[in-house]
Amino acid sequence: MRTRLLGSFVIVVAILVLGLGIPLALTFAQNFQSVLFVDRAADTSRYASLSQRLLEQGGADPGLNDQLTSYHDVYGIAVAVFDRGDQAPDGSFRALAQAGSRIDPTNSVIRDDLVNARAGRGTQQGALLMPWNSAPLVVAEPVLVNGEVRGIVVTSSPTEHTRTQIWLSWAAILVGGALSVGLAVLVALPLVRWMLRPVLLLDSATAALLPAIVNGREVDPVGGDIGPPELRRLTRSFDQMAVSVSDVLAAQRAFVADASHQLRNPLTALRIRLSNLEGHVDPDVQEQQAAALEEADRLNRILDELLAMARAESSSVDPIPVDVDQAVSSRLRAWQAVATAKGVALVLDGEPGGTALAPPRGVETVLDALLDNALKFTEDDSLVRVEVRRQDSRVRLAVRDHGPGLQPEELDRATDRFWRSAAHQNVRGSGLGLAIVRLIVERVGGAVELDLPEGGGLRVSFDLPAL
Repeated sequence: MRTRLLGSFVIVVAILVLGLGIPLALTFAQNFQSVLFVDRAADTSRYASLSQRLLEQGGADPGLNDQLTSYHDVYGIAVAVFDRGDQAPDGSFRALAQAGSRIDPTNSVIRDDLVNARAGRGTQQGALLMPWNSAPLVVAEPVLVNGEVRGIVVTSSPTEHTRTQIWLSWAAILVGGALSVGLAVLVALPLVRWMLRPVLLLDSATAALLPAIVNGREVDPVGGDIGPPELRRLTRSFDQMAVSVSDVLAAQRAFVADASHQLRNPLTALRIRLSNLEGHVDPDVQEQQAAALEEADRLNRILDELLAMARAESSSVDPIPVDVDQAVSSRLRAWQAVATAKGVALVLDGEPGGTALAPPRGVETVLDALLDNALKFTEDDSLVRVEVRRQDSRVRLAVRDHGPGLQPEELDRATDRFWRSAAHQNVRGSGLGLAIVRLIVERVGGAVELDLPEGGGLRVSFDLPAL
């Protein structure tokens, strides 16, 4: 953002410099051209006066030729005296005296000047002289004898010196503009830093807010003692909002944990009393007693998962290095008895995962939830595959079953709290398992993905930072 703001400031300054520099450069070029034109027009007028005697006599004037030659030798400017151009049958202009390089009267530009001068009009300053225009400056003045145009004097001047002056002036303007932009950048840098300091602090605080709240850590305040007043108020509002959010979530977690603990004791007592009624109830209501015991067990499982979720949300313990292969082997051994009872084979596939960064016992908790779901939904006499892959800087694990799976539109909702597919309402569970998995994995910057592999079933994959 600092680069964009500074770039915008530089663009504005550059536009301002260009807006002032271009007219100034054109003014310099106009002034240099005017000086050159006025000087050449004065010289041309002087030689027009000297040419009167030549045209009166209708012959050569050695003195004029000498002056023209001397003028050319000193200044390098070609000069020529032409007649009126009405004596030749084709109306061409004939040179009566000339010094320097030949001035071609058939050239379109020179001929236009000759025609204008024959009409008694001198040459006017033409288009602006640009440094890259190497054409000579041509000035024509009529020679008047007794008020009548009898001839025309033409000067053809090189413009290298004037164009060099224009180039130098433009270069000076360009250097001045560049220095102005550079100075503006030097002035703007501390100003931009001062303006954006609260924004950068807010950006860092926003990035750290979610991990701090998820991990149960105290949210560090941004502080609002620097920057413009508007941004100071914004940072103070952000600090108040962060504290409020942190307090609300902490209260919510505490409520879930406390409620779960408080409900466990009366629920345990209720189950014991229901169990004590075994053999003391009428045969007609024994089925109701069994259903009550099953619901009590279901409530116990929900309370266990609520406590697990509360611990996952409020844990402030930093992630630690975990031996992924050892954790996977441990959980496969633990779940082997359940799999054997259903005739399901637990298969480990892939490659050594090495060490990854995870919360303490986080990998074990995730695998327990995924293996529980897989064995709960997979068909008997099939298999559950656990895959381990190490890809670049991540360790990727996946648990794939051969159960009924989910509908494609249900995959995005499967990790929501208490969500269960309509097709699985008769299967025991609370809908919290995958939500707990997502919380644990996201604490270390991982992600949980669900997909429907070929052959049926469901595959749940998650990744962890590799070490």
